[in-house]
Amino acid sequence: MVRVVFVHGACVRDGAWWWHRAAGELEARGVPSSAPPLPSCGETGRAPNGKGPTLEDDVAAVREWLAADKQPTIVVSHSYGGVVASAAAIGLPQVRHLVYIASFLPEVGESLASFGDGTPAPYLDFGPDGTFGVRAELATQTFLQDCDQETVEQAHARLVRQSAAVITAPVQAAAWKQIPSTYVVCAQDNGTPPAAQRAQAKRATRVVEVATGHHPFLAQPDVVAGLVLDLT
Repeated sequence: MVRVVFVHGACVRDGAWWWHRAAGELEARGVPSSAPPLPSCGETGRAPNGKGPTLEDDVAAVREWLAADKQPTIVVSHSYGGVVASAAAIGLPQVRHLVYIASFLPEVGESLASFGDGTPAPYLDFGPDGTFGVRAELATQTFLQDCDQETVEQAHARLVRQSAAVITAPVQAAAWKQIPSTYVVCAQDNGTPPAAQRAQAKRATRVVEVATGHHPFLAQPDVVAGLVLDLT
């Protein structure tokens, strides 16, 4: 029996909700899944600020979640979640495959900031308290343009501010160098440019391209579930 652990992206809470449609498809086929909370998004009770919670806190939380079960595991990460998963999965023999969706496969020493041009993305808001979040007025057209209205409204209700410390923190391990990986390029993504995704995908073992926006597990959950089931 294989389990799936989902790692969500930046500036959102309630990770299980973001994955619930794909998780339902997997559950119907006998594959259990779960989604650990990320401290830097305020999901573990500490309010984010300029000092933390940090990337290291997120990595520790996900690593503890993964290590708690020896069952063969596929880790599916999204966007910022790939930075977390790349460090959290290192040296854990139960992790059999890493799936990156519109995400990042960082080398040791690289940070989330390494993948940009040094200027803040226009859809992000950085506050004086050391946190950042998605500008609500730009969230739909940037990340959710191919989702139905009910999903868009539910997604907006789960946007949060996150500690900006995660952006520049260097990654301490690169599990994708040791564990087979699949990169899912989201070809209609208005947030993480497809060209940037394809550049990251060159580091993965296998590449799949899908005609979706930034959240294919919401817009086309059967496609994401199918990709994961092919790995079980």
